[in-house]
Amino acid sequence: MALGAIHIRYGRLAHEQKPFKVPHTFVLLFALIIVAVIGSYIIPAGEFDRATDPNSGRTVVVPGTFHRVEQNPQHPFKTFIALQKGSIDAADVVFFVFFVYASFYIVLQTGALHSFIGGLLRALRGKEVVLIPVFMYIFALGGSVFGMFEETFGFIPLFVGLAIAMGYDAIVGMCMVFLAVGMGFAAAFMNPFTIGVAQKVAELPLFSGMGFRIVSWFVFVTMAVIWTVRYALRIKKDPSKSLLAGVDMGKLALNHDELVDKKATGRDRLILAWVVGTIGVLIWGVIAKGWYFDELAGLFVIMGIATGLIAGWGPSKIAATFLEGCKDIVFGALVVGLSRGILVVMREAQIIDTVVYAMSQPLAALPRWIAAEGMLVVQTLINFFIPSGSGQAATTMPIMAPLSDLLGISRQTAVLAFQYGDGFSNLLWPTTLLPVVCSIAKIPIQKWWRFFVPFFGLLLVAQVIFIAVSVMIGLA
Repeated sequence: MALGAIHIRYGRLAHEQKPFKVPHTFVLLFALIIVAVIGSYIIPAGEFDRATDPNSGRTVVVPGTFHRVEQNPQHPFKTFIALQKGSIDAADVVFFVFFVYASFYIVLQTGALHSFIGGLLRALRGKEVVLIPVFMYIFALGGSVFGMFEETFGFIPLFVGLAIAMGYDAIVGMCMVFLAVGMGFAAAFMNPFTIGVAQKVAELPLFSGMGFRIVSWFVFVTMAVIWTVRYALRIKKDPSKSLLAGVDMGKLALNHDELVDKKATGRDRLILAWVVGTIGVLIWGVIAKGWYFDELAGLFVIMGIATGLIAGWGPSKIAATFLEGCKDIVFGALVVGLSRGILVVMREAQIIDTVVYAMSQPLAALPRWIAAEGMLVVQTLINFFIPSGSGQAATTMPIMAPLSDLLGISRQTAVLAFQYGDGFSNLLWPTTLLPVVCSIAKIPIQKWWRFFVPFFGLLLVAQVIFIAVSVMIGLA
């Protein structure tokens, strides 16, 4: 009897145990800042000499010049200072998030996008799923051909609303834009910001090896399409399986029936034309003029103000609506600052170059087949610390290109390892633009990780296979 009572009591205790919950995003990022501060005591400080590369015109590291510098451990108080410093260091990104989202919030509040989405739903009644592969291949092509990435931020609220209205969730909408352009950027066949810079530093013909990369691009983008469609159909059948079940999407959540009944007015059409024109100017500005956050933020502000005026609003209503949008995105903007705090600590402790050097050294002792895969792993990890494609190319390729010669690996394979390592982890690491995109889409970053991390595992397997094939055929 006593044993039975103990068994029942133990069973109740086990039943009452709460399932593990992923910590809040702020907790995760703050924990990484603590790790960086601890690392400043453990990891030796060091740096490379840098010089201007005659091929690319960029400042690159000089191979063989790594040297120790005076240790600069960060005081524990710096853990908290990093929150402020990170936010200031990432101020251009933080305020970009505010201006982009708040400007699009004005567009959403006019109802013009609702009528556009309603028209799509009426035209594709019962066949909405075809929009997923169509738009994903289009955005992936943009990411590959001219390095489209930040230019897609303005599309995210629209596609999140469209996905929710079609009976999916915000993750599907984010995949139609962000996952697609990320795949295209990572597996690109002529991305000037990654392949172009890396091949120049490695002294290879510009965009050489394109045939191999086109096959790679198609495989990776198709994998993303299948993964997204599979998830979309599953939650369409059972909404409770959505990773965002219970998450308040605010104004981005659109009602299907209301949208189907909504007809576009003349003002709606004019607003939509203005938004499309703005995105066209944005793409032109980035490609032809080299615009970045400052210019793009200004462009979106113009879009928001003009949209309000076309809708017949007065200046005060436009300002009030803009501020409502800012309130809606505060969480995401702060996440960006927290993420940058990690890099600020490591930069001030002068341990980033040490990490790069330490990761590259073991490769020289490995057989060429394993070393090639090791380059992929190293580049993936380095992207956490140097979340810039061109910046990572300038830092790592002067080391990896000569190393590949010593190992009997083609320089083209070294560029491919860099391209994959930099590109795919842009969709994973919190130090990249991932927090910005999650903020605009109003998706908690831990929810995105639950969706993406299993897929990243599949991507890693595919990357390993392509690197192995590259070594086998001596990709040139």
